[in-house]
Amino acid sequence: MTSYRISQLAERCGVPATTLRFYESAGLLPAERTPAGYRVYGPEAVERLEFIASAKLLGLPLEEIRDLLDVREQGVCAPVRARMRALVADRIADTEARIAELAAFSTHLAAVHAGLEGPAPAGGCGPDCGCTTTGTATASEAVGPVTVDLSPTRTLNAAAAPGPAAAEAWRRAPVACTLGGDRFGERAAQWNDLAASAERREEIPDGLRLTFPADPPLAGRIAELAAAEQGCCAFFDFSLHLTPTALQLTVRAPEEGASLLADLFGATS
Repeated sequence: MTSYRISQLAERCGVPATTLRFYESAGLLPAERTPAGYRVYGPEAVERLEFIASAKLLGLPLEEIRDLLDVREQGVCAPVRARMRALVADRIADTEARIAELAAFSTHLAAVHAGLEGPAPAGGCGPDCGCTTTGTATASEAVGPVTVDLSPTRTLNAAAAPGPAAAEAWRRAPVACTLGGDRFGERAAQWNDLAASAERREEIPDGLRLTFPADPPLAGRIAELAAAEQGCCAFFDFSLHLTPTALQLTVRAPEEGASLLADLFGATS
């Protein structure tokens, strides 16, 4: 019977050894121990990791994946399919809601952008110049500053915000990244480039806030990148705040995720 040490399984499946250790502690990937204390995995670990990776691509959190694995251990496909079908339906609903929110955000950005295309008035800013969109209808027909929360429990406007427990769900998410070395390096480079282009960097509790010009294409790029990051690192909490003069990205992570936050955005003080 084929068996794997942790380094061999990591190489076989393209999953970092640190992630394999985390999966064991989270109850997703059991391991035997040699008399010397080394982890040893059976051949079923390969298939188990493939199932975990597939479920992660669906956006399922590790808690739900663990439940699916428990059902799968019974050796009958039908209940696994039934449970997965319900979870995927939930993800479809969540994705459609997120698409609607991002579409509304994009519409707002386009309206603000259109209102800023004409010639600027002589002198200072005024109520009709398009730079201020709160409280009065302007040529952009905008509705004022907009905040988009890109975390798993996200909201478009503060009035629709979830309760405190749901809003802090990112703090309880497993701190692990499912991207392999090359893909992680590519993603980190994207975030590093983005952070370097910020006009201002502000350290906040649990993370940082980056300020950029109020540029609609940049807002779309940030939203797309943050949504992709949620697929592999659900412990990050992202929100975008747009005003007529600035775009702010706020990123937070639990204490255990500080090193990954530093890898992507640079060390916080």
